[in-house]
Amino acid sequence: MRDATSPPALLAVPNISEGRDEAKVAAIGAAFAGPEGVRLLDMHSDVDHHRTVFTLAGRPGALGDALLSGAKAAVERIYVGDRRERSEIGRHPHVGAVDVVPVVYLESAARGAACAEALVVADRIGEELGVPVFLYGALGAGQTRAELRRGGTERLAQRMRSGELRPDFGPPEPAPGAGATLVAAREPLVAFNLQLAEPGTAEDARRVAALIREGGEEGLPGLRAIGVQLSGAVAQVSMNVERPLEVPLALVVEAVRRHAGLASAELVGLAPRAALAGFPDDVPLIGFDPDRHLIENALGA
Repeated sequence: MRDATSPPALLAVPNISEGRDEAKVAAIGAAFAGPEGVRLLDMHSDVDHHRTVFTLAGRPGALGDALLSGAKAAVERIYVGDRRERSEIGRHPHVGAVDVVPVVYLESAARGAACAEALVVADRIGEELGVPVFLYGALGAGQTRAELRRGGTERLAQRMRSGELRPDFGPPEPAPGAGATLVAAREPLVAFNLQLAEPGTAEDARRVAALIREGGEEGLPGLRAIGVQLSGAVAQVSMNVERPLEVPLALVVEAVRRHAGLASAELVGLAPRAALAGFPDDVPLIGFDPDRHLIENALGA
């Protein structure tokens, strides 16, 4: 049990726009894990999405130092922008080398600490790295990642130069090669993918995603979903489950399988234990290790 006088432990889940170069990913991961008092709990790279998701745990202050260290390493090694080859962009929408940096609180009492840490990190990324930062979610007056990412790095640059968008921190234009970074403080969400069984196609995945995402005909609350085609002609419904205690993954699986057969599932990063309650035994969860991928187990809670 945490001492009542000690600051709460926080998580951070920085996403970078690199999932193919193992040496770059390893160097950036080492930078995130470098500062004392911070643990790198998980690192998940995806070749098709061309993205790596890191999960860190630490106390306020130390966690911010770790995020700056890793962000600096990423900005030095990753190029995004107008000259990036289409084949190198990947399936996942993004606007920056360090695309999103959410600071995550696990209990309501830690919300203030998470908000403060996120704001400090946003200010430091803008000031020390020269990368414009946009706040999203509660810190950004409800502005969403999807709204900011619409059209990718090129469209974001146009919107900033026209004055339509102004960053909350940092320079008024995208950083050359590094784009922009999106920062938030939030409760845990679950990044979750479902691969469709043959003969499911990317068009099927897009149709299902449109049906089940929040606002869709069969929309689940807080569910963000897109349909994509992976290498090997595998169709995937790629999702963020923003209310995993209200909408457990079993419910998401059933919503998809009403419309398409399933081959497998994939958890990206960590999830609270309750999100996996009742998960169906007949859907393989690729690479899942409860000791590593359940938040409570990873933290030793």
